[in-house]
Amino acid sequence: MSFTYERRYRGKIQAVLLDWAGTTMDYGCMAPTVVFVEVFKRQGVPITVEEARAPMGAHKRVHIRRITELESVSRRWQERHGRKSTEADVDRMFAEFVPIQLACLSDYSELIPGTLEAVAAMRRRGIKIGSTTGYLTEMMEINRKDAARQGYEPDSTVCASDVPAGRPHPFMCLQNMINLQVSPVSGCVKVDDTVPGVEEGLNAGMWTVGLAMSGNEVGLPLKDVMALDPADREARRQRACTRMRQCGAHYVVDSIAELLPCLDDIEARLARGERP
Repeated sequence: MSFTYERRYRGKIQAVLLDWAGTTMDYGCMAPTVVFVEVFKRQGVPITVEEARAPMGAHKRVHIRRITELESVSRRWQERHGRKSTEADVDRMFAEFVPIQLACLSDYSELIPGTLEAVAAMRRRGIKIGSTTGYLTEMMEINRKDAARQGYEPDSTVCASDVPAGRPHPFMCLQNMINLQVSPVSGCVKVDDTVPGVEEGLNAGMWTVGLAMSGNEVGLPLKDVMALDPADREARRQRACTRMRQCGAHYVVDSIAELLPCLDDIEARLARGERP
């Protein structure tokens, strides 16, 4: 008789890897958005908030290049400068971006409601906390200090500048596993408010949870979200949820405050021998 036997992980979740802006702090993911808008304004090529957000989650230099590649932005750049943008233009804008971003990060560093409670609950379960970000190391130094003052300190933080390539490549997730000394990948969960961040986790072979309301997909501070007409708020939620599901997220919730039931379900699926 011919049989094959498969090796399956049936244990508990080993680590949860959290994004930063829009996931654990900076409700609405506002800090990078306002700076991208300012950088392009200085080039005489104004961009919309939607255009600024389109590549969110990528390494910030890559993010700038992808904005220049948007058809609408490329057309305005051509009209303003009489030519297409170049890598030299991207380099110049990135050089301008860094100090502006560093100067305003602390203005957007408030933890998202539910972060401390979710992290504490995960730690009680023995889950290690990692983190990934499209920010550079010097930017994360500011965010980490601001977060620590509020009681949040992940066990590992990996920046896009620490690995060969940022999102949607899996390298930041995999480096977190090395730092945390956990395995297998099926015992890890990636949580993110951006499509590239969800894809990062999927490409690493992890379970993924997309956050629909607290980050880039809706892109509003909490007070503005709460001020929306209920029908408008629900329409925005549904659009965000659809985007997250279409990119392959295993679960989609509003914010980190709703994460724990997802982890319960993942552990039940792991016990049954399921894989991401």
